[in-house]
Formats: sequence, structure tokens, C-alpha cells
Amino acid sequence: MTSADLLEAWGNHLRDGRRRSHHTVRAYLAAADRLLSAVRIEGWEQAADIDGQTIRRQLALRRSQGLSNASAARELSALKGFVAFARSQTGRDAVAPRLRGPRIKKGLPRPVTPDEAVNLAEMVGGSASDDWIGARDRAVLILMYGAGLRIAEALSLTGADLPLGETLRVTGKGGKQRVVPLIPIVRASVEDYLSRCPWPVTKTVPVFRGAKGGPLGQGMVQKAMARARIALGLPATATPHALRHSFATHLLGAGADLRSLQELLGHASLGSTQIYTRVDAATLLDTYRSAHPRGR
Repeated sequence: MTSADLLEAWGNHLRDGRRRSHHTVRAYLAAADRLLSAVRIEGWEQAADIDGQTIRRQLALRRSQGLSNASAARELSALKGFVAFARSQTGRDAVAPRLRGPRIKKGLPRPVTPDEAVNLAEMVGGSASDDWIGARDRAVLILMYGAGLRIAEALSLTGADLPLGETLRVTGKGGKQRVVPLIPIVRASVEDYLSRCPWPVTKTVPVFRGAKGGPLGQGMVQKAMARARIALGLPATATPHALRHSFATHLLGAGADLRSLQELLGHASLGSTQIYTRVDAATLLDTYRSAHPRGR
């Protein structure tokens, strides 16, 4: 069995078995490919015999090439996952070598204000080359901010999800499903786009379409928002994903409890949601410093 065969099976497992995103699959395959090239593995038995010392040497090589802590942690996760999968293919327990990754200091998400979120959506909608494209981009951003969706989740909507009701069932990371409420402005934005879209939206095709009728890519949304961000003088942290952070921060500030927020965001653990308590506290502190006569 060649390295290409091993990588193909690993990639299929990530895509179909683990439902990993395209970007994750690509990164994990690249990490496994580098390891296989370094140790010259020819089958599952040899791959299953890869130990912690071998992985540690591979990571040391990658760190010498300038790999950051965050990238090294992802590479380690990929290699441990690959070895665990290899062991499962030989009938062994799917257990990876026990290695501790580098410490990663998590920065606080940078939300935008409610007014900034709306202004970004309106700027994107008004600056597009065609009315229907402007309505499309506006609808995507309003959907992300109004329902807290990841960009991939928003773009995965198909005609089967239409017409939009008061709630939407979303499939997030790891195939985890959740139900999110849709406020009127979200439904109205999507309906406005659909009324202008020149492409038919059937049950099996994506709701959001590119200029030539294909699925809308994340890059197009990111570019549209970058142009709007610059026009409005907002910082580089005002990305599409910041709209999801804003959704969470604003709900928490309005009194939402962490468990409810966890469900709405589709987080697997409450720990991922708790970071927003720090965001809200940081926002409060910024407000205090700017408003209090002795705050500066």
C-alpha cells in the first residue's frame, strides 16, 4: 500500500466519518503527507507503529522552519489523529501517542457594535456591482449576525431549507445539529435576495449563488466585507466571523445565560462559550474608561 493510498483513506475518514471542513482536511492531509515522506511508511502496520518520539522529531523539524505555536498544535493534532486512525485499521485500539502540545494563548474575540454590524451589511449591499449580488451579500451578513452562524453554515443553506420559518436547523462542526431562531430582519433579508436572484433555487442547490450560478465561496463574502470595513474605517478584526462573535456578545450583554448561548452557537463544550463572559467584561471596561471622568 502506497502513501497515496493511506492519505486517501485518511482523507475519506476525515470528510465522511468525522465531517471535517475542507480546510481542516487539507491541513491534516498535508501534515500526514509530510510525516509519511519523512519516515517512508508503506502500510497501515508501519503507520500504526509510529511513536511519540517520531512525532516529536517531526514537530521539532517543523518548528525549526518557523512554525507558530498555533500551527504546531494543529499539526500535532493531525499527526496524533492519523496514527490513531492507522491503529484502528490494524485492529488495535484507536489510541494516539500521548504528547502535550504547545501552550496557546487565546485572544479575546473582537465583536463589532450592533450599529457597525448593520452598517457593514448595508455598505456591502449598496456597493456591489449588481443589485442581486448586493442583496445576496447583505443577506449572508445579516444571517451571520442575526442567527450567530459560522460563514460555512450560512453558505450551506439549500433550497430544502426554504421558505425560512421562525427557526432554522443548522448542521455545524462535527455534524452537530442545533436549532436557531430567525428574527424578522433575517428572514426579510434572505427573501429580498431570493426575489432578485437570477438563478433558480431548487431543493438540492445552495441558496447563495456566485455570479455564474455556482455555490458562493467564502472568499467572496470575506472580500466584500473587507471593502466595506475599509470604507467605514473599521479595524481589520471586523471580519465575517466577528459577526458571530457580536451575536454572542450582544446576547450575553442582554441577559442570555451561558447554557442557552452554548446551544445557539453549537459549541460542544461550555468552556468554548465562557470566553464571551470575558469579552463582555472587556467591553464594559472600555465603556467605563471612555465615559467616566476619571476613567482615563
